[in-house]
Amino acid sequence: MPMNILIVRPDGIGDVLLSLPVATQLKRLVPGVTVGFLTSPAVAHLLDHHPDVDYVRTIRFTDSFKELRLAFSQGIEAAIFLKPFRRLMWAAWVAAVPIRVATGYRWYSLLANRHIYEHRSEFLKHESEYNVEMLKGLGLRPQPISPPGLTLTEAERAAGASQWSGLPSPRVVIHPGGVSARRWRLEHYRDLVVTLTDGGYGVVLTGSDQERTEFRKALPMSTALPPGVVNLMGILSLRELMSVIVNAHVVVSGATGPAHLAAALGIPTVTLFDPRRNNLPVRWKPLGQGALLRPDVPTCEKCIGEVCPYWDCLDRFTVAKVTSAIARVSEAPSRLTVLHL
Repeated sequence: MPMNILIVRPDGIGDVLLSLPVATQLKRLVPGVTVGFLTSPAVAHLLDHHPDVDYVRTIRFTDSFKELRLAFSQGIEAAIFLKPFRRLMWAAWVAAVPIRVATGYRWYSLLANRHIYEHRSEFLKHESEYNVEMLKGLGLRPQPISPPGLTLTEAERAAGASQWSGLPSPRVVIHPGGVSARRWRLEHYRDLVVTLTDGGYGVVLTGSDQERTEFRKALPMSTALPPGVVNLMGILSLRELMSVIVNAHVVVSGATGPAHLAAALGIPTVTLFDPRRNNLPVRWKPLGQGALLRPDVPTCEKCIGEVCPYWDCLDRFTVAKVTSAIARVSEAPSRLTVLHL
């Protein structure tokens, strides 16, 4: 009887996307396997139509324990915890999932019965590589990583193309927001938009509704967006964002979800990384083509604010240099290169 395996990763877009190689390798290594994902409602539609994902279940961290336990019911034979969320591991234990794979380094690792001993905090490998290493808990030998891909329908692609109607080419998505990383100042993004449109680019702005409000505050009251720009911040669903990205030539963002979306859709990226250790490109770079910008300052353990002598780290990304990176990537995409600015 085919094995039913649940991959557990209920957090961000990039986190879930970089978990997809686990599903792909399970399909290759385990004949007849059924692969499910347990993720958050906000990210679940990322997995629609994916050939290596048979079903998706969703939970919120605010759900009752009964609801969490039910997520591990209905014939789950193995759960792979790519990140060790304690309540979820407890729920899987109570639900008597036969095989529970997780890190062996937490006090609550006793809730798992197959343990993997790797410190991701050492940042020796990419997140996708750490993820597939968890397959050892099923007695499998992880294979070399194939970059994850995403699937869009023809109707979705056509709807995304319509959002670019009337804009010039090359087409650039600019995503000024991001939760997990420090951000380039919104004033810089505003000036980048103006520079690109003056240079004949078409620009679409993406982000959350809150980021839309913040971006408008960064604009002088008397300044409207220039021609050649469409502001879709706060408007798009996740699938709609994907459909807009797949019709672009370049995506510009911080080290956040849309960079990984673009890479998985085959669109080159210009990604702005801050210098914090927990944001190192070796672990979190998008797995695609483009340029990765990192300030030429020492790596820091955490941001300590304005007392830091390198507080201007992200201001070292000048609009001119980001524009130059966009031009290079849009004209001749290449394998991801790291540029220290």
